[in-house]
Amino acid sequence: MLVRAAHPNDAPAVVALRTLVFPFLVRGVASTRQLIETPPAGQHWAGFVAEVDGNIVGWVSVSRNNQTTEAVGEVSLLHVHPDCRHRGIGAALLARALAQLAPLAPAWVRGRALPEALPFARRHGFAPSREERFSALELHVLPPLAEAPEGVRLLSLAEVDPRRVHRVELLASADEPGDVTGGAIGYEEWRADTWDNVGLDRAASTGAEVDGELVAISLVKRDGTRMWSDYTATVPAFRGRGLAGLVKLAALHRAAARGVTVAYTGNDAANAPMLAINNRLGYRQVASQWSCVRTLRQAN
Repeated sequence: MLVRAAHPNDAPAVVALRTLVFPFLVRGVASTRQLIETPPAGQHWAGFVAEVDGNIVGWVSVSRNNQTTEAVGEVSLLHVHPDCRHRGIGAALLARALAQLAPLAPAWVRGRALPEALPFARRHGFAPSREERFSALELHVLPPLAEAPEGVRLLSLAEVDPRRVHRVELLASADEPGDVTGGAIGYEEWRADTWDNVGLDRAASTGAEVDGELVAISLVKRDGTRMWSDYTATVPAFRGRGLAGLVKLAALHRAAARGVTVAYTGNDAANAPMLAINNRLGYRQVASQWSCVRTLRQAN
């Protein structure tokens, strides 16, 4: 078994493995290759693979959490092929990830685990914190798109200055339920991570304007006929008007018209408003996982 730094040509094998373990996630080969080749600046990002007999059987990535000013490390999507588990591969990947984080000296680190992986997480000092629910929707059964209320204009985000989109995400994420307080990601980091991601379908992604102000967004990341609702939100001052549901449904209709057949999304289990929107749209839960945290040092 060999653990090594990932390189761009690993992308097809990494995506095939991820699709096997996490069939409800949508991360295409092109966007995975882009991430490995040109990782977001300032995030201390790195990806590692595990090989057995020359075949990629494990993956993990690691970074600084860019949503908060806290010193938080992220260990993302640690997974091993089902046929190769219980051989120490996951532990070796985790050790490599934590070593990568060491120069940042984070106070704590967050990872995520499927329910069956929680014993592994606990053995390595991670305590379950929050549940995340994943849901799917077949787009041939979409509810009809209602006419926008008076004073509300729906538009494709391909028509919008990305700085306006970033502003909505910054304002909306500040009170989003989660392990960390959001609302801290800078424009350049956000642009590299989100707007310039080759998987982002800007034409299907949809926003809502009220009196010329962009106040709600729904972002679509796509891989062929599958899509991921990457972020749907409304700025706090305009909540309670149904705008998040409106832009999400409009984005789903745009994506369906562009050939998407199934949509996936993930939400914190405490995000009742977004879960209610998904239920009204017809999403069904297909999986869950837990965020897990491990303290590395006492915060100052």
